[in-house]
Amino acid sequence: MSERVLAGLKPEKVFEYFENISAIPRGSGNTEQISSYCAALAASKGLKYIKDGLGNVVIFKPASKGMESSEPVIIQGHLDMVCEKVHGSTHDFKKDGLKLIVDGDFVHADGTTLGGDDGIAVAMALALIDSNDLRHPPLEVVLTVDEEVGMDGAVGIDTSVLSGKRMINIDSEAEGYLWASCAGGKRVDILLPFKMTANSAPTYEIVIDGLHGGHSGEEIHHGYANSSNLMGELLARILKAGSYNVASIVGGSMDNAITRESVCRICADDIAPLIACADSFLAELKVKYAGIDDGIRISIKECDKSAECFDDESTAALAGLLSSFPAGIVKMSGEIKGLVQTSLNLGILRRKGDCIEFGFAVRSNKNNERDELCERIINLGKAFGATATTHGEYPAWEFKKTSTMRDTMVEVFRELFDKELVVTAVHAGLECAVFSGKMKDLDCVSIGPDMNGIHSPEERLSISSAARTWDFLVRTLERL
Repeated sequence: MSERVLAGLKPEKVFEYFENISAIPRGSGNTEQISSYCAALAASKGLKYIKDGLGNVVIFKPASKGMESSEPVIIQGHLDMVCEKVHGSTHDFKKDGLKLIVDGDFVHADGTTLGGDDGIAVAMALALIDSNDLRHPPLEVVLTVDEEVGMDGAVGIDTSVLSGKRMINIDSEAEGYLWASCAGGKRVDILLPFKMTANSAPTYEIVIDGLHGGHSGEEIHHGYANSSNLMGELLARILKAGSYNVASIVGGSMDNAITRESVCRICADDIAPLIACADSFLAELKVKYAGIDDGIRISIKECDKSAECFDDESTAALAGLLSSFPAGIVKMSGEIKGLVQTSLNLGILRRKGDCIEFGFAVRSNKNNERDELCERIINLGKAFGATATTHGEYPAWEFKKTSTMRDTMVEVFRELFDKELVVTAVHAGLECAVFSGKMKDLDCVSIGPDMNGIHSPEERLSISSAARTWDFLVRTLERL
């Protein structure tokens, strides 16, 4: 490896492993290398491990001296990351490692997601595996694949190999908070068929970009705009202002990331009224999203002429359906102040054969509301001639009134930092929900260091927060 970017950062072992795994491509569906790396580390330390057919890795580390009689603790995180990059980046997530940058108290990547979600969990787990001087009970390190695309690893793992009934998930992004409940979720894919016709008009490219983006669960409460939903509204407006036909459209590649940039090519003989309409729409957006998404841009420029375009009926159907979908927060919780209860995110918009694909992540802390929202968008699609499928369903993680481990961690946090640990719920989905559903009486919590901009190229990991979270984890294991 070339000169280490994170050398000298503390805790040293944590950041050493974080840099190691950042050199390994590990987007969802491309986790064989990172799975093998973790398994090889366990083998090199003489530890028992299991690498299953999905690529999940379970590593067993005996208790440190004097803690042999303690019950095992499961340390859990996921191996895969969301792959997002800035416009114009040549980074290839399937073969390129990340280029890490240290900026003050933060680590980020050059023009891409950092993979702190959930690379920091993997790094901390491997640092525990590699330690010789820490006091801890027997550890069962569980590293799953493909969490970001439906929690497939957690769903498919054989939990009968685990004897622990206490689990610390390291997949939250807010230091000082202990998550004890989360939303359930489901993916919805809608396919809208279209027909092409010959084109004779000039072609123009519409780009909506400059948006914040981010995690469609943990950051949905900020009210960030989704560029694909905005594109739908714009297409519907300009269809009333003039005549055009869509040639292509694309926006986002992950349904759990708020879309930051969408591009649509249209064919039109008279672009002037459409530009005027777009300018007016942008002025409205600047007011609506002031202080939230101040960077919104809409540009229209002529591009290479398209030989074909959608026919009139297909263009109208696309504009009508895309502008009709609800977006973002659907309902706030009436039980927990400030908690989003139900939401959806259109994270995938692209051509798939002779159809346009719309990929949604639907979340709710109430399973019935999640299912009702799925039916709502499916019926919207059907009204425009689309078909729909659902997949990646996972349950909500319900709050347990009593938790010995949670009580212990509250005490440890108070002793370490002289302030209270906030026990709360999160709107994002966590693998805790899947494991709790599969393992009876599992005492489970989720913690993590401060990160912001996750699921976007703006992702940042706080170095100092990672150090404090590591101290909290280590001290907790000493007490369990």
